[in-house]
Amino acid sequence: MPILPIDSGRYGSKEMKEIFDETKKLDYGLKFEAAVAEAQAKVNLIPKDASEEITKIIASNRVRLDRIKDLEKVSDHDMAATVEAISELCSNNTKPWIHYGLTSNDIVDTSTSMQMYDAFKIIESKIQELIKELLRKAKENERLPAVGRTHGQHASIMSFGLKFAIWSNEMLDHLTRIEQGKKRFLLCKTLGVVGTGSLMREEALEVQKIVSEKLDLFPIEAATQIIPRERYAEMIFIIGLIGATLDKIAIEIRNLQRTEIGEVQEPFKKGQMGSSAVPVKKNPTKSERISSFAKILKSNVYTSLENISLWHERDLSNSANERFIIPISAILIDDMITTMIKIISGLIINKERILENIEITKGQVFAEFVLQLLISKGIPRFEAYRNIQRIAFKSTETKEHFFKALSEDENIKKNTTEEELKSVFNPQNQLSASSKIICNVIEKAKDMKIYGL
Repeated sequence: MPILPIDSGRYGSKEMKEIFDETKKLDYGLKFEAAVAEAQAKVNLIPKDASEEITKIIASNRVRLDRIKDLEKVSDHDMAATVEAISELCSNNTKPWIHYGLTSNDIVDTSTSMQMYDAFKIIESKIQELIKELLRKAKENERLPAVGRTHGQHASIMSFGLKFAIWSNEMLDHLTRIEQGKKRFLLCKTLGVVGTGSLMREEALEVQKIVSEKLDLFPIEAATQIIPRERYAEMIFIIGLIGATLDKIAIEIRNLQRTEIGEVQEPFKKGQMGSSAVPVKKNPTKSERISSFAKILKSNVYTSLENISLWHERDLSNSANERFIIPISAILIDDMITTMIKIISGLIINKERILENIEITKGQVFAEFVLQLLISKGIPRFEAYRNIQRIAFKSTETKEHFFKALSEDENIKKNTTEEELKSVFNPQNQLSASSKIICNVIEKAKDMKIYGL
C-alpha cells in the first residue's frame, strides 16, 4: 500500500523513481560484486574460475530479491543476506571467494554512487532543457522594459528578459558544480572493514582502480569503513542549491502573478480548477509546489551535515536517514525541474500590464536616470540627489507626474532641457547593458554545449 506521495505516483518521474526501486538497487549491488570478482581475478587475488562463476550467476538474474528478504529475516542484515543469496547459487569451490575482502558498505556506498551517476544524467539533461526554455524567454523579452524591484519597491528600469537570463546563468553554474563535484562524490570503495584494503592488502588499490573504471566512478583516495560523508553532504548541498534557485524563480513568478502586479501567469489548462470555492481563481500552484519541495531539500542538507560526524571508523547513525534523504532529494529535484520546465515553457507574459506598471509611480521609477543626467551636467551628486528627492516626495503628495514636476522646477530647468528629460523618461532608452548580458549568457550556454538555442 502506498504511504508517501512519491509511492502513489503523485510526485516524481518514472525514470527517476526506477533508479531507487529496490530491485534496481539490488542490480547495482550485484553489478558491483561481479566487477570486484573480475578485478580480483585479474590481479590473481581469487581464482579465475571463481570469478567467472560469480559473474555468470549474477548475470543469470537468479539472485532474487524475495530470497534475499527471506534470508534477511534471519540475519537482520540486508547486505549479508545479499551475499548469502549469491553464495547459495555457487559451487563449494567458489563460495570462499564471494565478497572477498569487502565489507557491506563497500556495496552500499558504491551502489549509491551508481544510482546517483544515473540520477545526475537525468537531472543534467532536464537542467539543460530548462536553460533552453529560460533563454528563449530571455531573448523574446529582451527589449521589453519592466520595473525592477528592490525591497518590494519600484527601483529602476530593466529588461524583462533579463530575469530569465539571470536564472539561466545560475542553472548553467549548477551544471558546472555537478560536473566538478562528480569526482568527489560519485565514488567507488573496495577498501574493506576499516579502509585498509583488508584481505586484499597491497592489491587493494589496484582492485579499486579497476572496479572504478568499469563502473565509470572515481576511486576514493582514503576512507574508513565508509566513504566520508563530507562527500554526500556536498552532493546533497548541490541538489539543495539547485532547489533553492528553482524556489527563487518560483517565488518571483508567484509574486508577479499577484493580482496587484499581474505581469505573468502560470499555464492554466482547460478544465483546471484554481480553487474549489472561488471559480475565478487561477492560483500559481505549480510554483508553490516547487517552493514546498525546496523546504525538504534544504532540510536534507542539514541532515547530511549531521551525518559527517560518526564514531571512530563508522557507526550506523547515518544509515537509516540516508535511505530517505538521498532518493528523496533526487526524486524531488527531478520533479521540481520538470515542473519548472512546464511553467516557463507555458508562462503567459502580460506585456501590456508590464508596461502599465512602469507608470504606477507616475514616472518616479526613472529617478536614477534623472540623477545621472544632472551629474553629467556637473552638479554635485548629493545636491542633485536632494533636489530630486524633494521634487519626488512633493509630487507624490500632490499626485503630480514626476516628469511634469521636474520640468517645472527652477533648479532642474536651468540645468536640463525638456528634450533631455523626455529622453530620460523613455523606458526603451534605459535598458542599458541588458541585451549584451542576455547575449553573453546565451554564448556561455553554447560554450557549455547547450544546443538548440
